[in-house]
Amino acid sequence: MKKMHVGPAKNCRKTVIVQGDKSISHRAIIMGSMAHGTTVVTNFLEAEDTLNTIKVYRALGVKIEKIKDKYYVYGRGAGSLRQSHETLDVGNSGTNIRLTTGVLAAKNFTSIITGDSQIVKRPMTRVMEPLALMGAKFESNQGKAPIIIHGGTLKGIDYKMPMASAQVKSAVLLAALGARGKTVIKEPVVSRDHTERMLEYFGAPITRSKGIITIKPGKEMKAKPVFVPGDISSAAYFIIAGLMMKNSIIKVRNVGLNPTRTGLIEVMKKMGGRIRVTGLKNKNNEPVGDIIAVTSKLKGITIGGAMIPKLIDEIPVIAVAAAFATGRTIIRDAKELRYKETDRIETIIKNLKRIGIKVDEAPDGMVIYGNNGSPFKYADIDSFSDHRIAMAFSVAALSGENGLLIKDVECVNTSFPDFFDIMKKISVK
Repeated sequence: MKKMHVGPAKNCRKTVIVQGDKSISHRAIIMGSMAHGTTVVTNFLEAEDTLNTIKVYRALGVKIEKIKDKYYVYGRGAGSLRQSHETLDVGNSGTNIRLTTGVLAAKNFTSIITGDSQIVKRPMTRVMEPLALMGAKFESNQGKAPIIIHGGTLKGIDYKMPMASAQVKSAVLLAALGARGKTVIKEPVVSRDHTERMLEYFGAPITRSKGIITIKPGKEMKAKPVFVPGDISSAAYFIIAGLMMKNSIIKVRNVGLNPTRTGLIEVMKKMGGRIRVTGLKNKNNEPVGDIIAVTSKLKGITIGGAMIPKLIDEIPVIAVAAAFATGRTIIRDAKELRYKETDRIETIIKNLKRIGIKVDEAPDGMVIYGNNGSPFKYADIDSFSDHRIAMAFSVAALSGENGLLIKDVECVNTSFPDFFDIMKKISVK
C-alpha cells in the first residue's frame, strides 16, 4: 500500500490540462463497437477503468487498436458482437459493468460479467430490473456481480425511472437499440446525458424532450471521430485547489462543459468562488471550454435536490471546500454516495474529522461546519482504496498546516493516473 505526503502550497499561477473525460471515453469504445465503420478516438483516457472497457469489447470480438496517440475502434454493427467464452472483467468500473450489461441483454447468447472486490459489492438490481422487463434473464449473487446474462430478443418498454441514474438510463438505451418497438424513459431529474448525446451524434433514432427520452430500433449507428474533452470531474480538484490556495490562479484547458455535469461550477460560485469560463466551442455534440479559478473567500450553502446528479462524483472534493469555508454546508439528497466505490458519506466524514472538522452524518448526506479558512490539522488520511477520496484529500493537503499523508494512493490509477504529477506542479511555491 503506497503512501504519499502532499505538502501545503500557495502563490500558484498555473495552466493545467487534465486527462480525457472518463464517461465519454467509456462510451466512445462501447458505441464505436456497436457502430458501422471506424471510430477514431482522440484524447482517450488511458486509465485502468477505460482500458478494461477496451479489453471487454475486444473479448466480444471487436478489433480495437492504438496507433500513435489515437484509438481506432473497427465497428461492424451491434449485431456483430460475439459471445465471449471467458468471464468479462470490468475491474473497478461501475460504468462499464452497467452499460455493458445493457448491451449484452440484447444479444442472443449468454455472458458472465464481474469486476474487482469493490464492484462485486455494488448494487446491480436497479439495472437488471428494467432489462428484465424488456425480456432479458439474469442470474446474480443476490443482485450483485458476478452476473450471468441470458440475452435475447427484447421488447421496448415505457419505463419511469425510480431514481436519477445515468448508468441505469444508459443501460436501458443501449439495450433498446436491439429491441422490438420503441422504448420511452422518463427521468425524475435529468442525469448526465453523454449517452444520449453520443447516440445522436452517431445517428441513432433518439429524441428527447423535458425529461422524456424515446429511442426506436432499426437504424444502425455510423462511426464518427470522437474528441474526448478534459474530464470536469478531474478538473474539479484543480478548480477547488485554485479557490482554496492563497494568492493563486489556476486555468484548466479544454474541459467538457456538458450542462448535466457543471453542477460543480454552479455550486462553487454560490459558495463565493471566483470562477469564469472562456473559449467555448462544440466537439462531437459536447460543449468544451477553459475554466479559470481564482483564490476566493468561500461560504457554506445548502446543496441538494436536482443539483446532486450534476455533481455526484465531485461531492468528496466539494466537501473539502466546505470544510475550508465560513459557516455551515448542508449536503442532502445524496444517498447514491453510499453505493460508490466506498460508502462515500462515511469515508468523507471519517477523514474530515481526522483533519479537525466538525461534521454530522445524515442518511443521505452530511452537515459540515467550516473552519473559516484555517489550515487543516495534520493527519494520516485513509483513501479506503477509493480514488475520489484520495484525490479530494490531496487537495485538502494543500491547505494543511503541514500537508497530509494520503494512504493507498495507487487507487487513483483507476481514473486519473497523472493526478499526482499535476499536483506536484501546482504545489511548487
